[in-house]
Amino acid sequence: MPLPPRNEDKLLAAMAPGGPAPVSVRRLSRDEMDQVALVHRASFDERVPWLAGLHTPSEDRAYFRDQVFPSCDVWGAGDDGLIGFIAFGDGWVEQFYVLPARQRRGVGGALLDIAQRAFPELHLWTFQRNAPARRFYERRGFVALQETDGSRNEEREPDILYRWRQPAC
Repeated sequence: MPLPPRNEDKLLAAMAPGGPAPVSVRRLSRDEMDQVALVHRASFDERVPWLAGLHTPSEDRAYFRDQVFPSCDVWGAGDDGLIGFIAFGDGWVEQFYVLPARQRRGVGGALLDIAQRAFPELHLWTFQRNAPARRFYERRGFVALQETDGSRNEEREPDILYRWRQPAC
């Protein structure tokens, strides 16, 4: 299924303190790589603090510049700044983060919907200890396929492989 045009902006009524606030969801450009790296680091460090500081900000930017943006579609959500993003390609969600203070307001669901419209089947990894992420994926139809001891990932953290399939008509 084709993705929406590159310059298409969508508005999402994400709940903000005091009521709904419009949030733009759109494909991101490589020029926004630094913002993406900042959201990744802030989200990662707060949600998995036992792994905080694994990489420097410079290493984060290089990773997004050299690995993520060249190989993935990267979409983001924001209002006055970027508050979340998803990077996906070839049936895999490679990176997916929403600032913790902006979670549980529909932003993550809107970003995940974009990837789910692009592929009939998606896979992703998350850490076993990341209970909020696991609940989020499972509520959206992802099924656990495999748990590992973490010996094959960079963080050496036990993780879990999930799969989502588009429901049959």
